[in-house]
Amino acid sequence: MRNFSFTVLFLFMVSLHGQVKYSKILDDIDSHKDKYAAVAQQIWSFAEMGYQEEQSSAMLQKTLESEGFSIEKGVAEIPTAFVATYGSGAPVIAILGEYDALPGLSQQAVPYKMTNNGKAGHACGHHLFGTASAAAAIAIKKYLLENNKSGTVKYYGCPAEEGGSGKVYMTREGLFDGVDVALHWHADSQNSASVRPALANKSAKFRFYGVSAHAAGAPEKGRSALDGVEAMNVMVNMMREHVTESTRIHYVITQGGKAPNVVPDFAEVYYYARHKTRDEVVRVFDRIVAAAQGAALGTGTTMDYEMIGGTHELLFNEVLQPMIHKNLVTIGGYQYTAEEKAFAEQIAESLGNELDTRFVEGVAPYDVGGKAGGSTDVGDVSFAVPTGGLRAATWVPGTPAHSWQAVAAGGTEIGNKGMMIAAKTLALTGMQLIDNPKIIKAAKDNFIQKRGEDFIYKPMIGDRKPALNYRN
Repeated sequence: MRNFSFTVLFLFMVSLHGQVKYSKILDDIDSHKDKYAAVAQQIWSFAEMGYQEEQSSAMLQKTLESEGFSIEKGVAEIPTAFVATYGSGAPVIAILGEYDALPGLSQQAVPYKMTNNGKAGHACGHHLFGTASAAAAIAIKKYLLENNKSGTVKYYGCPAEEGGSGKVYMTREGLFDGVDVALHWHADSQNSASVRPALANKSAKFRFYGVSAHAAGAPEKGRSALDGVEAMNVMVNMMREHVTESTRIHYVITQGGKAPNVVPDFAEVYYYARHKTRDEVVRVFDRIVAAAQGAALGTGTTMDYEMIGGTHELLFNEVLQPMIHKNLVTIGGYQYTAEEKAFAEQIAESLGNELDTRFVEGVAPYDVGGKAGGSTDVGDVSFAVPTGGLRAATWVPGTPAHSWQAVAAGGTEIGNKGMMIAAKTLALTGMQLIDNPKIIKAAKDNFIQKRGEDFIYKPMIGDRKPALNYRN
């Protein structure tokens, strides 16, 4: 790792000589902040769930097409997925964008819980993610054009990150073949580009089929599908004692019957299995399947299951990640206005926290020892191409993802300001990569070293088609 860190530091210092020429493009991003804020907040109001993001996808396509990008729609057999391309030749820089919302998290842009009269909400900030990435891609396009540079920038419109594994289908389809570097970011409660691992994940819906009967009048004739689900859950919960410490298993019963006096002939439970390595996820998932089979046998029901999603762990790049951190420090944070601070203080109080804006106004120190928490389909991209990313303070410090507090802040100027930090950091990184092919070479060398020269990509979802009727 030392050799790569030294290479990055040397190449980054060399690139600083050209920093002034990037300032015009970064200023141009700022000059269009109202335009990008309008796009992001429109997508926030759409709040479309995975594979249903028709309006959100169309808006981002229109934004990029108006800037001269060619649009390839419906890639990987997903109607809301697309690739927008500008330029030609090497290097090829990919910018990832997301735009799906989460169910049951409707929230107005106020610092107290208040529904927005809908079912879904952008509790993971993907409205900001998709828009800032588009802004960065447009900025890199302008840099190529104005400086007569060779190179290609590709924006990947990635649907259904929330459990639907949209990028996995795009990776399986070979859409990242020929890309030199992929860049991404995510909404967060602080500005950070530290190494942040992600867990591999495999998820499925287990469906049990029984026989209906009157629960009091003819119980002997019934076979409860709900009993199958509950027996499975008992066995999986006992299994928790006998898995590795970092394994995560979670579930929700999505269907369990309609009335107590009717033996349910159908029930469904939705499971996630996670671990820091995909191989262990596969082993744990196979045990969950065995529990489901045993539950069906023991309750006189039948069972089948449908794979919903599956992602690789995140392969971080020791060249790109410190480079992105340095660029994030160069861009810096932002200040709250008095009104924004009052909003933030009320949000912090709802979380039981005191407001601490150190890493809103600045950037968290670089750290390589981060603990894996959630999962992301960016993991699959990171095994296809050298990948680097960052997080920007679009939420009030201390806000957890997938919360009403995240939805609320994402619908305000706090979210918009953080989004612009991300857009400029991605753009600066992309421009430097175009100007410094040695950095790309070093990133690729590190990528091959960590992934392995003989690596063969095997998607966790197997050969299944995109689940276009999927609901988060």
